[in-house]
Amino acid sequence: MEQHLQLKDFKQEQKRLNDTVAYMDRILHSSKSDIENAQANIKTAMSNVEYLDSSDSFLNILMNTRFFELARDQKEGLEAIRQKPYFARIHFQREGEPEEFLYIGKTSLFHNETHEPIIVDWRSPVANVYYDGRLGDITYDVRGDEQAGHLFAKRQYKIEQAELLDYRDVDLTTNDELLQEALEGKADVRLTEIVSTIQKEQNEIIRAHLRQPILVQGAAGSGKTTIALHRISYFLYTMGEHFNAEQLMILAPNNLFIEYIGDVLPELGVDKICQTTYADYVQNALHLKLKLTNPNEQLEKIVENITTNFDDLHISKMKGSPFYELMMQRYLQRYEEQLATLFDDVFIEKYRIMKGEHLKKLFLVEFQYMPIEKRLERIKKIIQTEVKRKTTAVLTKLNSRYEEAIGRALNGMRDAEKRRLTVTKMIDERDVRIPKIKQEAKTTASRYMKKFTKAKVKTLYRDIVTNRELLYEIAPEWDQNETESFLQAHKKESWALEDLASLYYLQAKVKGIEDPWKMRVVFIDEVQDYSYFQLAALKAGLETDMFTMVGDLAQGIHSYRSLTDWQPVLDLFPRATYATLQKSYRTTIEIMQVANEILLQMEENLPLVEPVVRHGKPPEFIAQQALQVQTINQIVEQIKANNHHSIALICKTTKEAKSIVKQLEKADFPAQILDENSAIDQQKLLVVPSHLAKGLEFDAVIITSFDVPYYDNPIDRKLLYVALTRAMHELYLIGPSKEAFLM
Repeated sequence: MEQHLQLKDFKQEQKRLNDTVAYMDRILHSSKSDIENAQANIKTAMSNVEYLDSSDSFLNILMNTRFFELARDQKEGLEAIRQKPYFARIHFQREGEPEEFLYIGKTSLFHNETHEPIIVDWRSPVANVYYDGRLGDITYDVRGDEQAGHLFAKRQYKIEQAELLDYRDVDLTTNDELLQEALEGKADVRLTEIVSTIQKEQNEIIRAHLRQPILVQGAAGSGKTTIALHRISYFLYTMGEHFNAEQLMILAPNNLFIEYIGDVLPELGVDKICQTTYADYVQNALHLKLKLTNPNEQLEKIVENITTNFDDLHISKMKGSPFYELMMQRYLQRYEEQLATLFDDVFIEKYRIMKGEHLKKLFLVEFQYMPIEKRLERIKKIIQTEVKRKTTAVLTKLNSRYEEAIGRALNGMRDAEKRRLTVTKMIDERDVRIPKIKQEAKTTASRYMKKFTKAKVKTLYRDIVTNRELLYEIAPEWDQNETESFLQAHKKESWALEDLASLYYLQAKVKGIEDPWKMRVVFIDEVQDYSYFQLAALKAGLETDMFTMVGDLAQGIHSYRSLTDWQPVLDLFPRATYATLQKSYRTTIEIMQVANEILLQMEENLPLVEPVVRHGKPPEFIAQQALQVQTINQIVEQIKANNHHSIALICKTTKEAKSIVKQLEKADFPAQILDENSAIDQQKLLVVPSHLAKGLEFDAVIITSFDVPYYDNPIDRKLLYVALTRAMHELYLIGPSKEAFLM
């Protein structure tokens, strides 16, 4: 009997899916006609534009262009979800309303005639019931209002190619088998499918207050990246009428990472968002092309145990500190005061139009909230307005004086010749003086402002780092040795990643950030690799604190120049919500046990990561003194036999990675070394230096340690932890001994 009911239920679900797909196909056909009609109308309207002021034709073009965009967006949205229209259903009853079945998908779809929801968008308030609600009486938030209802059941679907493969009825107290299946899936598809398996603690962060900053400390595999991406999608769904996608920015750790998330954003409907790296963003915003020293060079030297100048590391750290920000502030105050001394009285001829002290007060006090050059532009406009106003008064007064003087001469002088000469002289003087004043008035503001030359931010910064007297003034806390060491480091012009924060900060305070680059909302992944000053400069330049920041201090491989504690970030963003994610959805229990052993040795005193209950093959150690291609081949074949295809070989150093790729290629084994700009070739074994593995995940990982072992120091522990936590299902370690992996 129960089996019969299940079969009947399955058939009903399949029919519902078929009906949904059939309706979508009708809408797609209609959308195609709408697009063609809109294009034809635009073409006709364009041909009718005979005059530039043909407003009817232009209005017709604008209307049809908007209609075309709407039809195209609907078509693209439906095409994206046709093969999998929805992934869940809730049996729900709003308080005071009848029961209903709501099917949840990546986008919404309503019936054109009845306006009933066919698919409910996962970002909608009622869909939150699916992610957060236990069965029974519940409440949920709808734009600040609390709504009540009753959740009878939740159902999850497995749909592929518009065919129903399976469904499960679940609640939060049961073991979610579909989550298990998703976690056991392949690395190359899991990122795009997480929307169907978002967990309660992840959902809370995605839907956290959108007008407040949030900082998330998330363990490896806890879904930090996908949470950030889905929070962007939720943000645009909820706040889209106030923010354009172009005003949102993702700051990614490197271009490899942007490539990695490239397939996810269009599916979430946020493909127009600015995706860039910190270095690229700053240089584009400042219109600079700097040849930066490779940000990983220092790390590589440390990793390869090459002696690194202590002063270099100290300077790198210091450039990201609050003290370096204080140095820039002191410099700007000095720069302001120098400019303020240039303000003197504004004259036209002998008439004072404005007092210098008043202009100085405007510059230093009234307009202090504006960038320096914006203040000067405002003051120039004020001078122009005041000159225009007072010139009229001056000319009126002068004309009156000349009229009075001429009148007195005409009436008071008896000598006709003397009277004629006097009147002629006064008229000639007036006719020269008044036009001269008028002409002078036109250029007064421009001539006055010429002494305020526009600065070049790059030049200002080079002066800061090379001028001994200036450093004594803005960094009085340094002793002579520190100052000399700093000057020596900057004797030759070179540019490092750490310098960009200062350049951006100076640009923000001196010139301002141009509107196209003035993002209103920022999402930062791997925020632990940022310095305090990088974040402070961004916040100052963008004039917003609407940042979503996700990171993991345990993966802070650049800790010699970046954050080692979240407190400075929370001080910088006092309105921020702080959240932690300690559950890992990536790795098996067996792999996570090995990674947790390394985590225990770290100085940050972070809690152990809690893997979901998913067992797998125990990590395997293979003792070898040097790389043997035959061993790699055997491991890869074994991994593929287990139906795992995304495989990475992670080396500690780039040098070792290059050496291994050469050996593999020599033996005709297909391999690809990844750098920051690589396009991943899934057909080859990916050989990845450990510092570039962060943020990526693979079905299986092979970690080698031949040339340089992982030493017992903070950076090596983090690099090894990153490498260990990239594996979803299988992990192999190859080296001369377990001690090469800190074990």
